[in-house]
Formats: sequence, structure tokens, C-alpha cells
Amino acid sequence: MLIDSHCHLDFPKLAKDPEVVARARAAGVSGFLTICTRLDKFEGVRAAAAKADDIWCTVGVHPHEASGSPQADVARLTALADDPKVVGFGETGLDFYYDHSPRDAQAENFTVHIKAAQATGLPIVIHTRDADEKTDAMLRAAMAEKPFTGVLHCFSSGEALARTALELGLYISISGIVTFKTAEALRDIVRWFPVERMLVETDAPFLAPEPHRGRTCEPAHVALTAAKVAAIKGIPANELARITTETFFRLFPKAKRA
Repeated sequence: MLIDSHCHLDFPKLAKDPEVVARARAAGVSGFLTICTRLDKFEGVRAAAAKADDIWCTVGVHPHEASGSPQADVARLTALADDPKVVGFGETGLDFYYDHSPRDAQAENFTVHIKAAQATGLPIVIHTRDADEKTDAMLRAAMAEKPFTGVLHCFSSGEALARTALELGLYISISGIVTFKTAEALRDIVRWFPVERMLVETDAPFLAPEPHRGRTCEPAHVALTAAKVAAIKGIPANELARITTETFFRLFPKAKRA
């Protein structure tokens, strides 16, 4: 069985579809991590996670929202993380592609989440786009202060950041991007990156894999991404599912098997 390690079940395109989770279960998905992007949306994220024992959530502020309101601080994040459904922080990180928030605000927001992870031992879910060098530098500096765990979600960065993640004990998560015709560089990374340090995800409702590209993505599609990763690694799909599921529970130990 598979875990969709990153989806947004509270987003309208998924929340308004009462069968979206059932379709995922029918496709072999046995767990879902629904991700918070704004603190003022956390209650909706938490409500989505409350619908089943195999749905968990995070709490955090996306880099796009880093200069918005309300702001994240360590005390608030750690207090919200006391909730039994909250298994990690984020998504957080740096997005220099869109720059929807000033870069210094993004870096400050990222640091707050890292400090919450360091304080609690819970992992962080990291978003990084067109910011490999800064992300690398911040992760190395923070890890030197106090180790923490986390995953670079929807990985589409370069080889250097993948090797940094491996060196620092972090994980990467592979989305439907790996099925895109233009994603050969990502497939090259998947070939050599240890499968035991990988997760699979959808980032639903975004980034539907082939042959659904351009349509609404949903958690059931993680099976297509997992099949592609298994083919690249040259292992059976059920073995890839077993390994990535074990890895999910290792990275997110607060998530209890249903």
C-alpha cells in the first residue's frame, strides 16, 4: 500500500469531491499527509485530517505566504503541533521563482520552522524552487547548530541539492513531475538516489502525472508516480510501495499506522 506524503485535502478542488479519498483507497493508497500552507487555514487542514485514522496533517506557512498574516513563530507552531494529528511542520522553504513574498521574509519564515523542528524533533516539509544555493546554505548552517529531520517535497532541484539532502540525512519526495517528458534530469537523480530515502506524493490538486497532466491531480494518482519511480529503479511496484511506506513512518514517527 502507498502513502501520499503530500497533498492538500482542504483545497476546494479536493474538499468538494466526497469520493476523492475513496478513489485513492481503491488505487492502493493507505495513508495521506495533508499539508498546511497558512496558519489561518490550519483548522480546515485539521478537519480534513480528522476524517479518518489514516489521514495526518502538518502545520506551517508556505513561502508564498511568508509576508502575510498571521505570521509563524516557534511558540505557536510547537503549540499547534501538540495536536495528535499534526506530525510535522510546513510546508516551508524558499520560492525564488514566483517571489510572492520578499526573499528575506521567506528566509525568516523558513528559519522559524527549522527551529520548531529542532525544538520538537518533528520533521519539516520543505518547498524549494529556483533557490537551491540559498536552501543548501540554510540547511547546512541550521544542521550544524542542531540536527533535525525533513523532506524536500516535490523534488525538482538539481543534483547538488539532492546530494546535500543525502549528506545531511534528509529525504526527497517525488511527485508526478517525474512522469513529464521534460523531466529527464529528475529521472537521472531518481536513478542514483537511495530508494530508502525517497517518498512519493501527488501535491494534489497540482501536478497531475501523465496521462492526466493538465487536469486536477488527486491522491489516487500517487500510484502512477510510484509506478514510474519503480520502473526507473528497476524494482517491482509493490516493493517500491513497501519501501516508501516504511520510510514515511520512519520520517513521521508520530503518524500511527491505522
